[in-house]
Amino acid sequence: MAIDYASKIPNNVDLASNKQLQRALEHWQPKYLDWWREMGPEGSANHDVYLRTAVSVDAKGWAHFEHVKMPDYRWGIFLTPPEEKREIGFGEHKGAPVWNDVPGEYRSTLRRIIVTQADTEPASVEQQRYLGASCPSLYDLRNLYQVNVEEGRHLWAMVYLLHAHFGRDGREEGEALLERRSGDADRPRMLGAFNERTPDWLSFFLFTFLTDRDGKYQLAALAESGFDPLARSTRFMLTEEAHHLFVGESGIARIVTRTLEVMKQLGTDDPVRLRAAGVIDLPTLQRYLNFHFSVTLDLYGGEVSSNAATFFNMGIKGRFEESKLGDDHVLSGASYPVLEVDGDRLRERHVGATLALNERLRDDYIKDCQGGVDRWNKILEKGGATQRLALAHKAFHRKIGVFAGKHVTPDGRVVSEAAWHAQAPQWLPSDADHAYVQAISGAVTKPGQYANWIAPPLRGINSQSPDFEYVRFH
Repeated sequence: MAIDYASKIPNNVDLASNKQLQRALEHWQPKYLDWWREMGPEGSANHDVYLRTAVSVDAKGWAHFEHVKMPDYRWGIFLTPPEEKREIGFGEHKGAPVWNDVPGEYRSTLRRIIVTQADTEPASVEQQRYLGASCPSLYDLRNLYQVNVEEGRHLWAMVYLLHAHFGRDGREEGEALLERRSGDADRPRMLGAFNERTPDWLSFFLFTFLTDRDGKYQLAALAESGFDPLARSTRFMLTEEAHHLFVGESGIARIVTRTLEVMKQLGTDDPVRLRAAGVIDLPTLQRYLNFHFSVTLDLYGGEVSSNAATFFNMGIKGRFEESKLGDDHVLSGASYPVLEVDGDRLRERHVGATLALNERLRDDYIKDCQGGVDRWNKILEKGGATQRLALAHKAFHRKIGVFAGKHVTPDGRVVSEAAWHAQAPQWLPSDADHAYVQAISGAVTKPGQYANWIAPPLRGINSQSPDFEYVRFH
């Protein structure tokens, strides 16, 4: 399915054949551009950025690379091709044909799911608005901007669904998505992690490694949906999400590599001496990792959730890679283990599998995150370091679910409130940590040059050299 770039709104959904929908989206488009100018990457309007643009939704060779100005980026509406005779794969409607129109009884539930997903897309752009001013290289600046324009296009994907399938309600929701602001006291974004600041590049790399990975799991669950336009939208979004995860994992790997180099040069792992040399010591990296991991775990919601069970039973939101799972895909009578605090210890109990779907998705996510941490630890091992990075326990520093307000250490011990707060500075980044990371984060904007605290990448984007002029300033 090729994409029509001749249209005012690029698309592969034959938008021209639905004039009412086309007019509604063309009315929304300038408001979107106003939002981008106000809340998109600061000071970037005239930069020529080496960006990839989708030219088809085919899995092979779907991207075209060239220098473009971001306000001129061809945002649009791209769905993967429909599967002939696709059936709903789970829940009460398992085996029935998928829906191309919203079932009336599921209208409000589907709208809520789409709006919640949609709200995260512009939020992350807003969170990352000022990072260009402290970029560690042109390569990294280009990657930031690629992430930003793709989050913008993911917003387009969701707004198309709202406009196409939810009438006036959908149009109003589309307007509201441009009115909320990340971190705004009066008009915050809907989910807590998307109101946190992303003040530095260490936070950005962990955001793309951790929080964009949550996006991967949420989108994958929606890609199983019995509402076929939602499934087809999110499947294409997943092809773009992979680059975001690469940016995060490779960014932290390059920080670890550079810190190891300086540890060898100085013959020490002392954080004070490493900071004096202008690199990020491993204990600071661990504290940042603890914070971003715990905040992202909250995005999955409560461990026991009647909403999650409802979404599954309705056939709206499945499990990660639902079609590859070897059960009946209905889950009546099945159970799943969840943890809870019982006095001074954690204990496991089994609940109905549909009620524990949030927890199952969270567990799938944690396993995936662990793979990335293992790869960072291989770098440390090969470099001769004794230190290792670790994911905190899922009960640590949680604000949502059964662990909200509980005092659990990163290694999973239940402790008193006083003991927890006494040790928290060892576990979570302090104001001094943030100040240090920002202090070493001056912009490096000459091709082939990199900030002192990060190693160059092993290879460039689209077979270009790492020294390529990825961003041209005017």
